[in-house]
Amino acid sequence: MTDFILRGGEVVDGSGRPRFRADVAIAGDRIAAVGEVGKVAGAREIDVTGKIVAPGFIDVHTHDDRALLATPEMAMKASQGVTTVVVGNCGISLAPLALAEPPPPPLDLLGEAADYHYPRFADYLAALDRAPPALNAACLVGHSSLRVGAMRALDRPAEPAELALMQERLQEALDAGAIGLSSGLYYAPAAHAPAAEVEALAALLRPAGALYTTHMRDEGAHVTDSLEESFAVGRKAGVPVVISHHKTSGRENFGRTAETLPLIEAAMAGQQIGLDAYPYIASSTVLRPDRLAPATKVLVTWSKSVPAAAGRELSAIAGEWGIGEREAAERLQPAGAIYWMMDEADVQRVLRFPHTMIGSDGLPHDLHPHPRLWGAFPRVLGHYRRECALFSLEEAVRRMTGLPAARFGLTGRGSVQAGAAADITVFDPETIADRATFETPTLPAAGIEHVFVNGRPVWHDGRPGRECPGRALRRQQMQAARR
Repeated sequence: MTDFILRGGEVVDGSGRPRFRADVAIAGDRIAAVGEVGKVAGAREIDVTGKIVAPGFIDVHTHDDRALLATPEMAMKASQGVTTVVVGNCGISLAPLALAEPPPPPLDLLGEAADYHYPRFADYLAALDRAPPALNAACLVGHSSLRVGAMRALDRPAEPAELALMQERLQEALDAGAIGLSSGLYYAPAAHAPAAEVEALAALLRPAGALYTTHMRDEGAHVTDSLEESFAVGRKAGVPVVISHHKTSGRENFGRTAETLPLIEAAMAGQQIGLDAYPYIASSTVLRPDRLAPATKVLVTWSKSVPAAAGRELSAIAGEWGIGEREAAERLQPAGAIYWMMDEADVQRVLRFPHTMIGSDGLPHDLHPHPRLWGAFPRVLGHYRRECALFSLEEAVRRMTGLPAARFGLTGRGSVQAGAAADITVFDPETIADRATFETPTLPAAGIEHVFVNGRPVWHDGRPGRECPGRALRRQQMQAARR
């Protein structure tokens, strides 16, 4: 029984090949046909003449772990054409962890202590099953979350018994359906973890067919050392590696992506390496008083002690208080911030690199979030594709669909072809654009016409649909589908 027919659009199928004119029929949760589709009794026809019919975008770098349950319509992502999110990045995941005390930064980017109530990874996936969100979710296990749950003190390497407990919990997560392990070695909960600790955990990934993603130890002066450490984890474990939000941070490191990208490309010749990036020169994370110097500007996104500071520049707050910026940052704790610390030429060089996937890295629980939360994917298709001409439309879509589906093992997604999952985005190639700004960061994008997840509409007429057809994408089920 055909449910929808998208009539008269141009299909960009996610492979990178040239677009072609075709109708697309949706039956249940699958694409039933791509080509000339005749009239079908009972099917709803949607005229998409002049529009692009593409696979739903895959946001490979998110912190949507709690948002999937707290805001199941996921408007900030559906409005961009995103149909699948990868959660648990940067070493932080809601599971497997149960907390009675406030989570240490950066775990507080996901929620409060009460939100960490999933002692097993299976418990978190079961919660997604019971209350499905609008979008699909593929879930990583966070190394920092494992550390916080297993260690008495975080300012040292794990002791043998603690490492064994982390391994036990990682194995449970992999058995439950996690797609891999993420690390955030830049952050305090994991900064004291030696490479050997990460390697001991990563050793569990290969038997499971899982991958390793990393927010590296350093993206500034020691960025090349951090790349080599990341590659080594993958080599020793025999697993794919994804470098998260690749950049070179701080004015003294502007231009160094001309050095790092060849290193990544050379490593790709001998092992499976991927990377993602977001299309902005500003990053966003916790407010760290010890990390202000490399930034040219800092904007507060949230503060527990001074909530009214959200959306204001740190320099202005410090000036009002008559103190230095570092002291102001300490007074605002715990807090989050946006840091201007990248060069536009580096951003464009990374985006132009043919192996780069797109990840928003948005923080949905910030009071005044980075605009990438609502604008990353349309910004690539509008500003960087249409205005800057970094790549063709077909190539931009491939980076958001077919490439990440292959890299993360998301079988049956990331393509418009008969038999594939009916995750589809319809957009106007001439008007698609991000509207979210640093001043007004939660404006939906322009040009996104229709979004389907598993064959059901989740965004149309500029607003969310009424259904939540998303699924927790378990690794074993996707591996079985490949066989």
